Amino acid sequence: MDATARHSHRPHGPIADDYTIDQAWERYSPAEHARWDLLHARQVRMLRQRACPEFLQALDRLALSDGGIPHFGRLSERLAARTGWQVVAVPDLVPDPVFFEHLANRRFPAGAFIRGADQLDYLQEPDVFHDVFGHVPMLADPVFADFMQAYGAAGLAAARAGRIDRLARLYWYTVEFGLVRGSRGDDLRIYGAGILSSARESVYALEDPAPRRIGFRADRVMRTRYRIDDLQQVYFVIDDFDQLLDSLQGDREPLYARAAAGPELSPEAVESDDMLHILHAQAAE
Repeated sequence: MDATARHSHRPHGPIADDYTIDQAWERYSPAEHARWDLLHARQVRMLRQRACPEFLQALDRLALSDGGIPHFGRLSERLAARTGWQVVAVPDLVPDPVFFEHLANRRFPAGAFIRGADQLDYLQEPDVFHDVFGHVPMLADPVFADFMQAYGAAGLAAARAGRIDRLARLYWYTVEFGLVRGSRGDDLRIYGAGILSSARESVYALEDPAPRRIGFRADRVMRTRYRIDDLQQVYFVIDDFDQLLDSLQGDREPLYARAAAGPELSPEAVESDDMLHILHAQAAE
């Protein structure tokens, strides 16, 4: 999964100037709807004691378990009533500026195809389950919704300034693979879509001793490379969603300057001022 490019199935009908297409919800087969239901039920079971409460509450409020793949139009009505966001279907290879433009205007571009029956546990490109189940519930949280809009605006500026690589790392380690401190402060919860939509990584991220879990600093994240073909070697932990939003508020030039001043880091690297989170036992399924 690329941190910015969005993918979907071959479009039905014309592609608009903003790369949106008709979801063609009526073309999904009963088998595809059943595949969504299977994935949804499995992940909800896995996440009840692992995901952040904002995600779990939104699952019910947005009615993602109505049966079958959600209709983007009806889902957008429920989402817009809460935070003003909507979900739009897009074709393959949407350019970065188009992706950022959608986010800056509170539109989340989602792929419309669903993975095959032989790909339930791993899919490299984002499908409707990753995009809608993984991403959309967090957009019902007002602070996270504001952060995503701010990210879109920052992306448009970064594209003009040649800084997309730095900003893509922030997206990867937060929107896709972020962890947040739990209500007790010493436990961790998942909010990143790449974890939320993965049965394997939702356990690995919280319970495996292999990856490091490091306190979030935006410039530190921007200096950290990532891999797209394996489980993560590092997760960054935010205190709350206000911390994310604050990282993109105001003049972003000092943030980019701090990131440029430090060394490039591998995912396995640890710096002397990193705050490492000790792994605590998480609640069982």
